[in-house]
Amino acid sequence: MSGIDSQASGYRSRNSTADRALDILLLFDDDVLVLSASRVAEHLNVARSTAYRYLQSLTSTGFLEENDGGSGFRLGPRVLDLARLARKGIGLSDLARPIMRGLVRETGFPVLLTRRTGLSAVCLEREESGQALRLSYERGQVLPINAGAAALSLLAWAPDEVVEEILRRPLARFTDATLIDAGLLRERLSQIRERGYAASRGELDPDVLGVAAPVFGQDDVVVAAVSIAALSHRVGDAQVVDVAQAVMRAARELTAQVTRLEVATA
Repeated sequence: MSGIDSQASGYRSRNSTADRALDILLLFDDDVLVLSASRVAEHLNVARSTAYRYLQSLTSTGFLEENDGGSGFRLGPRVLDLARLARKGIGLSDLARPIMRGLVRETGFPVLLTRRTGLSAVCLEREESGQALRLSYERGQVLPINAGAAALSLLAWAPDEVVEEILRRPLARFTDATLIDAGLLRERLSQIRERGYAASRGELDPDVLGVAAPVFGQDDVVVAAVSIAALSHRVGDAQVVDVAQAVMRAARELTAQVTRLEVATA
């Protein structure tokens, strides 16, 4: 067996419990809304006591709950939470793409859609402009949240406890322009909130200008950031203000659509 095959086999072996949990969840459909331990044992070809142990594990994590009268197990609230989050995530990208393409046409620069995940920022979408521009943010890329306009826009409107947790940690330095002093970064975030957008030059990628604005959902919770990226020497300080206005208009348009979607899927 090759090294790759061996690693893959080991991975599957280590995750056999997860595989069986997924098998159980996939037994549910429109005609099967309640599962018994006997049905699961038969499907997995295991003892009924083993099947019941799997079911209890899924129940303890909220993926299942016991049916009324103890007649079996039905889907639990955690599945509904994941379905809601999936609708929001898919809806966000779907709603953002045409707005991002419009911003590309208006500014001539690549446009990014970024979201905070824990203490990091992740790039959800990227629309190209035809410019050859090398960026740290590629689709799916995860980076620390203390550098670059998109990350700073997300951090500026993040909950206070998230900001303080990030500022208590050593901050990553990407270039000489990266701000890693917690006090100075806290002041920077306040300035970003006051003007409604973040702008950075060479703080994440050398010679790259970023301009970003927040996208909000219900209750003014920041859900994403829309940003442009350009070669810094091609955009003067006066032009940054015009670009920022375009970015903020796109962010407001996406905010309106996201809010409507959240209301519809609540």
